[in-house]
Amino acid sequence: MNPATPPVVALFGPTATGKSAIVAAILELIDAEAVSADSAAIYADLPIITAAPTHPARLVGSVPLTQEISAAEYQQLAHKEIDDIVRQGKTAIVVGGTGLYLRAALSTMTFPPAPTPELREHWNAYYDEHGADAAYDVLRNRDPNAATQIHANDRKRVVRALELTDLGASLAPEGASRLWTDDVRHPTAIITVDCPNDVLDANIDARTHAMAEAGAVEEATRAWQQDLSATARKILGVEQFATLPVEHAIEAVALATRQLARYQRKWLRRIPAAGTLETTRPVEELAHAAVTLAGSGKHLSRG
Repeated sequence: MNPATPPVVALFGPTATGKSAIVAAILELIDAEAVSADSAAIYADLPIITAAPTHPARLVGSVPLTQEISAAEYQQLAHKEIDDIVRQGKTAIVVGGTGLYLRAALSTMTFPPAPTPELREHWNAYYDEHGADAAYDVLRNRDPNAATQIHANDRKRVVRALELTDLGASLAPEGASRLWTDDVRHPTAIITVDCPNDVLDANIDARTHAMAEAGAVEEATRAWQQDLSATARKILGVEQFATLPVEHAIEAVALATRQLARYQRKWLRRIPAAGTLETTRPVEELAHAAVTLAGSGKHLSRG
């Protein structure tokens, strides 16, 4: 590891901004290994649809399509891989577009406990029987902080928040708003990746057409015939390419991907990055810029 480079460097940005190409170029410059922080790429047998990187990356394709994977479970896997890389004296390059996975990989954040079916059924029944306002009043009395962040008509989140009050937890725990300030596990440089909307939309359209040409329909059809887990079933592109005419699938996937990219941009405003790479520049130049930013000393340290 370069002495000026922190043990962990994270690249985060919307889908189709070219993160994988930048990482591949960085791996040619420094002694490092990549770790995926992508909730879709972690699944096996979908390299086309998940745009899995061609360079080696830990946790890519590591979970069967029939298996559920939660952010908490991903966190345990990511911590193990990152710690192994750091122990070897290398830099762990954590890359992805799933904001929750990225923070889980880098931080000591904890996840709320899972509810029992009985508990969920109880609060769903309460919401139905007494109405949204009554259920919200219970939440406001039990966990006023969580209540301020949820609308009474948001049934799913109200029920989840009430479940957590029975489990001694909160949907809005104290300190959660700090996000990145003092909970990283290793000194970490975070670099964001972005490009103008018109460029991003063109990238998404081109990539979606390339997926179809590379065999996305066949890949999705094979997956769709399996007993997919609930999380695998939600991977963008699987249902569309498996069930729609290819022209309609391309249109649907491109539209949903553009919407996803807009959502991912919201995370950019919440991340204390050492800098942002504008991907209209050549990849080799971006890789050198990333290494420079990583070694600039603008990194997060555990408080």
